[in-house]
Amino acid sequence: MRLFLSILSIFAVCLSAKAQNNTPYWQQEVDYKMDIDMNVDDYNYTGKQELEYTNNSPDTLNQVFYHLYFNAFQPGSEMDVRSLTIQDPDRRVMDRISKLKPDEIGFLKVNSLEQDGKKLDYKVEGTVLEVKLDKPILPGESTKFNMDFNGQVPVQIRRSGRNNADGVALSMTQWYPKLAEYDFEGWHADPYIGREFYGVWGDFDVKITIDSDYTLGGTGYLQNPNDIGHGYGEEGSKPKKPKKGKYTWHFKAPMVHDFTWAADPDYIHDKIEGENGVTLHFLYKNDPEVIENWKKIQPETAKLLAYYDEHIGQYPYKQYSVIQGGDGGMEYGMCTLITGGKNYNGLLGTTAHEFAHSWFQFLLGTNEAKHEWMDEGFTTYISSEAQNAISGRNNENPQLGSYNSYTRLATSGIEQPQSTYADRYAYNGAYGASAYSKGAVFLAQLGYVIGKENLAKTLKRYFNDWHYKHPTPNDFKREAEKVSGLQLDWYLVDWTQTTNTIDYGIKSVEELDGKTQVTLERIGLMPMPIDLYVTNADGSEDLYYIPLRMMRGEKPATGERTVEKDWPWAYPTYTFTIDKPLAQVKSMVIDKKQFMADINKENNTWEAK
Repeated sequence: MRLFLSILSIFAVCLSAKAQNNTPYWQQEVDYKMDIDMNVDDYNYTGKQELEYTNNSPDTLNQVFYHLYFNAFQPGSEMDVRSLTIQDPDRRVMDRISKLKPDEIGFLKVNSLEQDGKKLDYKVEGTVLEVKLDKPILPGESTKFNMDFNGQVPVQIRRSGRNNADGVALSMTQWYPKLAEYDFEGWHADPYIGREFYGVWGDFDVKITIDSDYTLGGTGYLQNPNDIGHGYGEEGSKPKKPKKGKYTWHFKAPMVHDFTWAADPDYIHDKIEGENGVTLHFLYKNDPEVIENWKKIQPETAKLLAYYDEHIGQYPYKQYSVIQGGDGGMEYGMCTLITGGKNYNGLLGTTAHEFAHSWFQFLLGTNEAKHEWMDEGFTTYISSEAQNAISGRNNENPQLGSYNSYTRLATSGIEQPQSTYADRYAYNGAYGASAYSKGAVFLAQLGYVIGKENLAKTLKRYFNDWHYKHPTPNDFKREAEKVSGLQLDWYLVDWTQTTNTIDYGIKSVEELDGKTQVTLERIGLMPMPIDLYVTNADGSEDLYYIPLRMMRGEKPATGERTVEKDWPWAYPTYTFTIDKPLAQVKSMVIDKKQFMADINKENNTWEAK
């Protein structure tokens, strides 16, 4: 009987070990070849797509899904209805989709689809194509899909479209049938309702045939620059005479997860050389009101490239394009589309933000539908740091705007956890503040928790370990733990998965036996280590560091400080003694530099009466 129980116990342990998620990291690969013919008179286009899909997962796939993003720009679509029913609709969308006429809507229609030469059954459900496979794709196997499709470019509503407010003819984003991502969580065939994206890494080989007077820019390296001209060919080269009034632009893009292009007959095309052999392209309208600012932004973009290379990791492609087009600004593979240029500061700020997305999303490809704060927030953080450094302002905390925005959100009554799906926020305003501002504060405040030097090392290690991959919040947290040696699960969970707030106060300061006794209180649910700055009557200042017990360690010191005993989270108050009489203490403040996102700073300060 004992032998049977021992065997049973061993079997149970084996089952338990098997049940844990110990699968090594893997990701799918999809390589595209596409031939597109664009009609600039009616904004319709035809396309052929050859797609080789490699299943690197341990799972057998019996179906696949494609995104048909342009279908969102039709009356009655999920994007349309969501905009009509949310309390604070995006002002760029409002009720505009509901009013589109048949020749103004967007659509993608799949006319035929084959898998390795066999016709497939499929159906369209809004912005998603559901495909039943002819044969399963086994782990480690590849298969080839061939598709004929046609599309219509919608009137510019959101990101994509034609004839936007700046007069740009074609902003071709999310314009092709795009295979959905399958990862360790399964398929991510999310409908396009208005938020961000998630894609499969691979190589793109794209040919775009369009009227010869149009200049194109976007993702990828142009393979036939001397045939095209338009500022791409060698100096003095003349493009070949176009066939039937059209050129075919041939682009190749290695290891990207999206492909975007924009086109206009009045584009000015400039290019300058950045560091590490990166060519920076600028395409913008021949408009006297914007030309000066688009010229001025070019050397600043080179400075941004240098900053991001130094503080995150080296940009691996040999070109990047800043293109006038779209609405506001939106990041894409090897390029961004930006509206406007009349306001230089707006153009600079948008360029700084969108360029930073080349690292936080297009090299560190997080699932933006679930973890939008990792790309928007990290981008907001690093672009604010970059602009602060490049401008020479050298503010000690360039993230104060994000801190203030987060505080308004946290005290608004409408905050939702950052783990909320991007499309599930009850208010657009809550989404924006959570993704951008609270996401930026996550990093800035992490510097307060583990030390700013450790934060800088964490960002570099994160890029080094996870570029060209799909990192999750836990992956970033583990990088920070490895760099700092501290335990940070509490920080990730409280900040991103709850709406717990930070609120510490100085409850009392009194003299006891010739010494000063200080009692602090934790009012909010989220714990933090505490920096308490004490100003003495003689003008000198002392720093008292109170570690958080669950961190299992202390952040590095940047100067002299007194380290007190740990503060366990469950204790609502904490008392310690300063070895001097109360008369020698002038004032004290929690977190003098305001890197802790305390929602009520009024109780953070004490002054002698």
